[in-house]
This record gives sequence, structure tokens and C-alpha cells, in this order.
Amino acid sequence: MKLPKSQSSSVNLKLILICSCTVLLLILILRSTSSSSSSTSSTSSDNVSTAQELSLGSTECTKIPPSLSEALVHYATSNITPQQTIQEISVSLRILQKKSPCNFLVFGLGYDSLLWTSLNHGGLTVFLEEDKSWIQQIQTKFPSLTSHHVIYDTVLTQADDLLSASLSDKECTTVTNPLDSKCRLALKGLPKEVYEVEWDLIMVDAPTGYHDGAPGRMSAVYTAGLMARNREDGETDVFVHDVNRVVEDKFSKGFLCEGYLTQQEGRLRHFTIPSHRTRSRPFCP
Repeated sequence: MKLPKSQSSSVNLKLILICSCTVLLLILILRSTSSSSSSTSSTSSDNVSTAQELSLGSTECTKIPPSLSEALVHYATSNITPQQTIQEISVSLRILQKKSPCNFLVFGLGYDSLLWTSLNHGGLTVFLEEDKSWIQQIQTKFPSLTSHHVIYDTVLTQADDLLSASLSDKECTTVTNPLDSKCRLALKGLPKEVYEVEWDLIMVDAPTGYHDGAPGRMSAVYTAGLMARNREDGETDVFVHDVNRVVEDKFSKGFLCEGYLTQQEGRLRHFTIPSHRTRSRPFCP
């Protein structure tokens, strides 16, 4: 997630990012204005005190939220753009437009993090990152982001063995909290609050997975699917980026399941996974 896109696509991507933030800001202002107008019309004209209170309340409501103002300034002035393409971002954007404010968990911290937080304004957006120095760098620039350091105990070269062993292990198809799972792939070292929240969206765009010494995304993909299935009810939208790579391709198909695949755009796959606690379901449909 730390790698910049080529200069040829940066202008178009920057425009859509700025436009997205601006549209969200306008919606917030229009909602606030509409609410204020409705309240004012029902208030007596001779009640000066109440009118002043409404006016002050309207002023506070129409302030630009910090995440939006930071995003507008950042994407308007930076030549560094997110790694995902416009088409890939649009897939997640459509779901956020329907569900936000919601609970959004992102494996990875990068140049698109401010975008996701802004598009989920009013909701909970949490980032999980393997690189401590990178967290410090991003947090210094964008202190409003919520991120946690995560240590992975896998190596990319283990992927084939982990895949074959886990697909045949009944423990890996048992739906439970990752903390209680006996599957080798279940992440148990995440912050406590991550296990306590029912996540509406989960984006897997980390950890590093492009060289043999990297941890790979085997556990991140599996754990995302387990969290989705273990929610009390409803469904979770899970996104996996870089599915052009072998691990992301095989593990997303194996543990998020092709039967739950909703859409693929470029290197991004979107899975819609229902709760498995409301009624008995096979691990994969």
C-alpha cells in the first residue's frame, strides 16, 4: 500500500478522490441546513433566545469534519495517490455509500487510509499495520487515523502448505471467534477491541506479500472470513486486493468462497459473506 501510482493516472485518481470528499461534505451541509430550516420554521418568531441557539447549532453542524478537511487538502496537494485504481476504489465506495457510517476494518495503512476514513465519516474505521515505523510516519501526518501494530507469524513461502493443511482441517471450517479458533490461520494477536466489534466492511490490503520473506496475507484473508461468518446476524462485505497474485487468489477463493463472490474489478475482489450463526450453513455455499 505504500507504493505510489504512475504519474499518468495520478491526475484522474486525484480528481475522483477530491470529488468524493467534496460530495460527502456537500451532503453533510445540506442535511444540516435542512434540519436547521425545519427546526426554525416550528419555532415562534418572538423567541429570540431559541433562534440564537438554533443559529449557533447550525454553525457547528456545518463545520468541515477534520477527516474531510485533511483529505481534501492532502489529495489536492499531493502527487502521491492510492495504489488502487479508480475502478477498484469505486467498488468499495458503492458499499460505503449504502452502509456508512459503519464499522470498517482495514488490513494495511497507506496513502488511501485518509480516503477510507473520510468516506466512512461518523463510523469506526480501524487500520492494522505490520510496520511500526510506517505507522509513526502516517500518524504524524494524519493523527486522526486509528491504527494498530500487528505481528504476523507466517512467511509467504509457507503458503502452499498452509493452504492444503487448512482446507482439510475441520477446525478451519468451524465458525467461532478467532481467539477461540484452533485453526493455524486464525490471527490471535490483534487488539482486543478488534475481536469485540462486528465489522460491516473488511478490506484486506496487507500485510506485505510480494517477496518470499514477507508474512503474506494468508492469515489476514482467513481471519476476515471468520469474523464475517461469526457476526451475530446480517452480512459483511469483504474486499481483497492484489488477487492477481497467487496467495490472494487461492486463499480468497478457498476461505472467502467463490459462492460468496459478488464482483471482481481489476485486482480487487468483493465477497458478501452472511452470518453463519443465525442458521446452519456450509462453510462455502
